[in-house]
Amino acid sequence: MSNEEKLFYSIGEVADILQLKPYVLRYWETEFKKLTPKKSFTGQRTYRVRDIQVALTIKKLLYDDKYTIAGAIQKLDELDTKRELIGFPNAAISAISEPIVSPSEQLTEQPQNPLEAVEINSPISPSASSVETPTENVKPPVDVEKVKDFKTLLEATKKLLKKYNLS
Repeated sequence: MSNEEKLFYSIGEVADILQLKPYVLRYWETEFKKLTPKKSFTGQRTYRVRDIQVALTIKKLLYDDKYTIAGAIQKLDELDTKRELIGFPNAAISAISEPIVSPSEQLTEQPQNPLEAVEINSPISPSASSVETPTENVKPPVDVEKVKDFKTLLEATKKLLKKYNLS
């Protein structure tokens, strides 16, 4: 796979992308609970696109906006709930990550969960104690690229398991 199609990045690759030293990323993991790269079975950190987005946002808050760590933690939580994390600059990789949606776009976006399908401007009556769910099977939209990437990842995992006789 070329770099544009990678699903996981090592700490060295992420440090190069962010122009930081790896120890800075390891320190940030202890301070920022939103930065949680998974560890492989060998103990190496594997950063996903979402982790890189979080790290880019942390770097901007600390170095560009001059936040303290405590202030950056609060601001990061706020930006994450608003889904306003800094996008990873590579378009091909951003396509496999969750789309970053501005708050105004979230209001017009179709909810994927039928329980969330309540109109924003509709008054809520006190007698409405539960939300009715539709009886039809509602399937969420499927991102074909994510499915392909997941299948590729599964195949690679199976090959590795066979190679090391772990299957």
